[in-house]
Amino acid sequence: MVKVRVPATSANMGSGFDSLGVALNLYNYVTAEETGNTIQIDILDETSKFLAKDERNLVYRSMQTVFDRVGYHPKGLHLTLENNIMVTRGLGSSSAGIVSGLLAANVMTGETLSKDELLVMAAEIEGHGDNVTPAIFGGFTVNVKRKDKVHYTRVAVQDELRFAAFVPDFYLQTKKARNVLPKMVSMRDAVYNTGRSALLATSIMSGNYENLRVAVEDKLHQRYRKRLIPDMEDLFRVCYEKNALGVYLSGAGPTVVAMVYQKDEEVFKQEMTQFLSSSMRHWKLHMLRADNQGAVVIK
Repeated sequence: MVKVRVPATSANMGSGFDSLGVALNLYNYVTAEETGNTIQIDILDETSKFLAKDERNLVYRSMQTVFDRVGYHPKGLHLTLENNIMVTRGLGSSSAGIVSGLLAANVMTGETLSKDELLVMAAEIEGHGDNVTPAIFGGFTVNVKRKDKVHYTRVAVQDELRFAAFVPDFYLQTKKARNVLPKMVSMRDAVYNTGRSALLATSIMSGNYENLRVAVEDKLHQRYRKRLIPDMEDLFRVCYEKNALGVYLSGAGPTVVAMVYQKDEEVFKQEMTQFLSSSMRHWKLHMLRADNQGAVVIK
């Protein structure tokens, strides 16, 4: 039997569309055990109401990818899933499912594949690497997929930075969020994002967080997606009024993340909780910190 833990992730981070991501300390757990001739999938949380419990399950399908790769064919599997990462909210729930399946299967088959090989497989399944890279390696990551390799840089995030995740009570499918994006953008907008994504990466890596408000500015996706997310602009504005360092749409949304100093965490949490309870009751605040470990085998 093997049990793995995989963190939530927040991708794009404003200007770093499909290339930047950070792991957060909210976790999914998967326990896998080889059994007789049946497939049994138990889900211990409310996602059991809508997630597949057969061969269509994402964790199971990801495990099969490893089994096929190494030529291992278990007769049966018993999987137990505990999903704490909110589904279709922009916090990497699908990436967590993919990575947990790949990692668990790799352990069951003798760990013949490296984490870099698992990363390539995960990016192939997910379609891009901005979530799966921090899910595997933890910390803050920059990644570019080229042909059959994912090139990445990873750095631990300092503990003085906190991530306030504002999660609404509605979901937004990634496909729908991508469909509102333009097929082409102007050179001016491309240059705008290129400079800011570079500034964002170097600011996170150096700890120069005063740059973050400018660095998260974006013209490639957030202004198109805001039409799908009621209150998004107001939430950005109030977070900045309460001393957020930078505010951005997490992944494809609808979760909004505000970065704040650890020293300001309690005041920010208190004031934003009061604001939500009075003006935006369908949003809930989760105060998180970076996870610098990434996916791990618990036993």
